[in-house]
Amino acid sequence: MNDTLKLSTYRRIVVKIGSALLVDRAKGLKRDWLESLGADVARLVQAGVEVMIVSSGAIALGRTVLGLPKGALRLEESQAAAAAGQIELAKAYSEVLGGHQLRAGQILLTLSDTEERRRYLNARATVGTLLRLKAVPVINENDTVATTEIRYGDNDRLAARVATMMGADLLILLSDIDGLYTAPPHQNPDAQFLPVVDAITPEIESMAGAAASEYSRGGMKTKLDAGKIANAAGTAMIIASGTRMNPLGAIDAGERSTLFKPSLNPVNAWKTWISGNLEPAGRLVIDEGALVALKSGKSLLAAGVREVAGQFTRGDTVAVVGPDGREAARGLIAYDAGDAVKIAGRKTNEIATILGYEARSAMIHRDDLVMRAAKRAAKE
Repeated sequence: MNDTLKLSTYRRIVVKIGSALLVDRAKGLKRDWLESLGADVARLVQAGVEVMIVSSGAIALGRTVLGLPKGALRLEESQAAAAAGQIELAKAYSEVLGGHQLRAGQILLTLSDTEERRRYLNARATVGTLLRLKAVPVINENDTVATTEIRYGDNDRLAARVATMMGADLLILLSDIDGLYTAPPHQNPDAQFLPVVDAITPEIESMAGAAASEYSRGGMKTKLDAGKIANAAGTAMIIASGTRMNPLGAIDAGERSTLFKPSLNPVNAWKTWISGNLEPAGRLVIDEGALVALKSGKSLLAAGVREVAGQFTRGDTVAVVGPDGREAARGLIAYDAGDAVKIAGRKTNEIATILGYEARSAMIHRDDLVMRAAKRAAKE
């Protein structure tokens, strides 16, 4: 690895796996390689790291299972291949991780699931719950229904979106190349390897080439696009070869890879959007105890809410007003207005009985809440 840190020192890691690493066109799934990756993941989980896997391979595996010919597929053929391949892929991950006493949880996403507020909340809550339950989320684009208009187009970008959505501090892109070169090395034998990239500049972007495999949707360009998304949010990124066995262990052992450093001034685009770009749809007035809790970084619980105003639905932005009448925060509400009124001031363990269904413990989760800067009192 290109700095003194080991992977086990990171808190939360997203690992993206390309199709060509998982699937052999003639033989299907590369089971031995997947077993070695499973051992790497188990080692990191044992060390206390939360690991999420963004895995390509459903279409590539499905076309092998269904006996589809090589070359470009029609949309309906790709979706059919994804449907068949996803079952086999999920089964393989479950078996491999299960061999290390780890549970796998499958998440299938479309572009809307990370770009629309309500779907974002659902996706993040599901992945976060799997992590809390010590399971390993295995995430892929839902290729059985995604079309050109609603797809990411490549899992590099999807992995970056997942990393920023979940607050990961490291994104690892495993590919058929071991890092970034000054030019595509298969085209230019004089290309120089870059072990560390401080920032993805236009000059760095000009070094990208095209996809090298029939199974790939993108090449180095999509990886740099992913790096820009991740780095801007404070997430480091590593591009490393996945063609070797135990690819994560190889990074730890110092095998060649490129580290893209996170921005020194990361912008939490999600919280910036919450705090400044949306007009609040409602208002919650909270008590002093809740205000103190929010200032210490905690979520807003129903017990601390004294008044609910406005017509809003779950996922809308609401203003959080302190007992002095000043706006203290903004956040994405986890309840519709009607339900929020019913549970305001009530304890968390009472909510299910009041509403008649199991609901979220927080009215506004801390990840969806932005404290407002304190303002001086106006002179009288």
